Amino acid sequence: APAPPPARHLFSDPAEVEILRGSLLAWYDRCKRDLPWRTLVATAGGVGVVGASALTPALLPAVWVSEIMLQQTQVATVINYYNRWMQKWPTLQALAQASLEEVNELWAGLGYYSRGKRLQEAARKVVSELAGRMPRTAEDLQKLLPGVGRYTAGAIASISYGQATGVVDGNVIRVLCRLRCIGADSSSPAVIDRLWDMANVLVDRSRPGDFNQALMELGATVCVPKAPLCGECPVKQHCQAWRRNLFGKPLPVPDVEDCGVGDCPLCPPATEPWDSSLGVTNFPRKTAKKPPRVMRTATCVLERRGCHGAPEYLIVQRPSSGLLAGLWEFPSLPLAQDLQEEKEREELADHLQAWMGQPVAGKGLQFIGEVIHIFSHIHQTYVVYSLHLDGDVTLDPALSPSRWVTEDEFHTSAVSTAMKKVWAA
Repeated sequence: APAPPPARHLFSDPAEVEILRGSLLAWYDRCKRDLPWRTLVATAGGVGVVGASALTPALLPAVWVSEIMLQQTQVATVINYYNRWMQKWPTLQALAQASLEEVNELWAGLGYYSRGKRLQEAARKVVSELAGRMPRTAEDLQKLLPGVGRYTAGAIASISYGQATGVVDGNVIRVLCRLRCIGADSSSPAVIDRLWDMANVLVDRSRPGDFNQALMELGATVCVPKAPLCGECPVKQHCQAWRRNLFGKPLPVPDVEDCGVGDCPLCPPATEPWDSSLGVTNFPRKTAKKPPRVMRTATCVLERRGCHGAPEYLIVQRPSSGLLAGLWEFPSLPLAQDLQEEKEREELADHLQAWMGQPVAGKGLQFIGEVIHIFSHIHQTYVVYSLHLDGDVTLDPALSPSRWVTEDEFHTSAVSTAMKKVWAA
């Protein structure tokens, strides 16, 4: 078994832990941001009424929705989506009764669309299988609700129900790695487990939800990835990285970079020593990300004259699983790399012919341009064409769901940001 990390990488002094908790909570009380989910939690006493009858429907837990939306999405982007969501579906029953189409329409533009789908699936499970009662512990939340992982479960349980359990997200990883000079790969399972242990040691037993939010708030506003505001940090006296940056070596305690254990599982690799020019931003350290996969897709905006004289455009629904599951798009076809334009036109024309049941000439497609959209793991280029149709077209009902929409209907449909870029082109 690997040797355990030395105590100086951990929080082993109860007195220090108490001081750190008090300093962080006092700072949070003074400086926390005014966010809508925090207001709802404060006014509703956590999640509000927890009931199962039609007369006392269970309020949709404010923290749950916010935490799902905040996964890999910035707070500023989430706020408007969150307010619209909570206004439309304030109760678990209301969300459970909504259609996936409605959920996707409201989620459109927020990205990572499976989050909204799983949120609704979980609401349906709470209403139909759990009598409208949310699980109240991190263990049950993670076990019973789809889309709720370890972090989200800990956040809901601590903030909504007062369970003294820690949380570890990207902000917390950064704060803890700097507080204790943890330079091993912060994405590795072994290091993540250590960070969870540390979070559970640190969490304040009387105010677990506020403490966890304070730790995340510190990472989001002060202990930021680049140019951290160390002078404003309420816990800098506990930060080994700050001490090392200030004094060159943390005095009077021994240097944690030379902690005396040959194979310390939390120290940086010997090949990546402390870089004095980086200061506290030496931590955390991650392995290099894989470059995004490069894809090209041919997309055609098919236009016809509607029965009332207004132009209409064909949109088709994507499969119920995979990238952008269940969203609507213009007819599209993945392309092989380095395909000549003439061959692209032919393949797209064949694809459109299958939809419409009538020949489509590749030369009749009007090239509009290329639209680039970056997903988290895909660098996608849409090669955009348009085609104006004369007369009516009967679509094959055996294919994916499809419909003709006006311009206004397109913008209110559950379409991705990428398709809105295609429209703009």
